[in-house]
Amino acid sequence: MSSTHITAAGPRRERTRAALIAGALDLFERQGYETTSVAQVAEAAGVTEMTFFRHFPAKERVLLDDPYDPVLVEAVGARPRAEGPLERTVAGLRTAWGEIPADAHDVVRRRTRIVARTPVLRGAVGLNNLRTEDAVVARLVEDGCEPLEARAAVGATLAVLTAALLHWADSEDEDLGAVVDRALGVLVPAGRVARGRRA
Repeated sequence: MSSTHITAAGPRRERTRAALIAGALDLFERQGYETTSVAQVAEAAGVTEMTFFRHFPAKERVLLDDPYDPVLVEAVGARPRAEGPLERTVAGLRTAWGEIPADAHDVVRRRTRIVARTPVLRGAVGLNNLRTEDAVVARLVEDGCEPLEARAAVGATLAVLTAALLHWADSEDEDLGAVVDRALGVLVPAGRVARGRRA
């Protein structure tokens, strides 16, 4: 595919996706997640239901799709292999979250609040985290980490991240980065020297 085609199609697709997310969040907040239909979301965005499903395979994916997973995997992979899996994962997550643009924080907060207040979605968060966990664990194991250690480290880190997001979503003035960093500090304090491991 040529770069010209990507340039022409990419922005339009991104605008449509952004319009679907904005319309969905407005409707979910106003009338509730469960009582909002895909047809209503599509209509609010000015597109067809078919277009909605080209962007999201199901209604919950509007809230649960995480565009930052590849960023996290890359950030963890960039850490020195001499670090333990917990240190690598926490440091990588700190880096990845530092790269989220400030103008995306409001969308993250709104999504998280809706999920936190919708019981049917709370279970889906665990499945969503498992996909992220699998991706990061695979990278750590590929780099030589023992599978159980990698799984335990990533699982603990994502659990802390989820706790931080739920806390932050219900606050009004706390900084997202500060909340995530404070929570991650429970596992690995910022600036702690990593334990030595085989390269």
